[in-house]
Amino acid sequence: MLDPISSATDTRRRANLLIGGGIAAIVGILAFAAIALFLTLPDGNVFNARVERIFVENDSLTAEAEIRLLEILAASGTAFSDVLGSYRMMLFVLLIFATALLIAALVFLVMIVALNRRLGQIERAGIQVSSLVISREQRMVTLNNMEFKLTEAAIETLAVLAEARLDEDVLNGAEIEAVITGRASADCDEAAGATRIKRLRDALGNQMVSELLIRTIARKGYMLTIDKKAIRMN
Repeated sequence: MLDPISSATDTRRRANLLIGGGIAAIVGILAFAAIALFLTLPDGNVFNARVERIFVENDSLTAEAEIRLLEILAASGTAFSDVLGSYRMMLFVLLIFATALLIAALVFLVMIVALNRRLGQIERAGIQVSSLVISREQRMVTLNNMEFKLTEAAIETLAVLAEARLDEDVLNGAEIEAVITGRASADCDEAAGATRIKRLRDALGNQMVSELLIRTIARKGYMLTIDKKAIRMN
């Protein structure tokens, strides 16, 4: 039991390191891009400085129209400075949003990878069932805390699989059909039993539950992937 625990701990540790490293990389890249962007943007006071230089170097401009033109230029420089400041704020907000979205995408990606690994482990180990109660009269199956109302054919197929699991047997399609119909397995068709298994899985509804509960073993047949001590038949 120590190996799976150690493996799970190492997996979580690697996932945490991956998330932390990814977040640090994203923040670092966007911070570098933000610094480079803000450094390359023109200074908002450049225009005002040019207008001031015109005032200083052309003190001969004393006509009313010339002074009015310089005032307009000065006002335009102030407006340009304000607009550039608002652009800086917009870029800063957009960079924050971009950082948040990239971090969220990284976290979701790691979660999806971890979930796929977990599903793979569940598929290899089988679904964890603590109780399987089969009631033929009510045509009801209780799987842990989930209840399924099945057809008569589906409940018979599940009952056959449960009895085979109690005997630790693996039944192929022909053998399942033979037990249900009372005929010899040599006289039964493999496809008929496979059809019963498919209908049972469809009746259970939840694809993950049905696929993991009823395992198909290549070239052997079908079996329930649960502990036989958890099976109870009424």
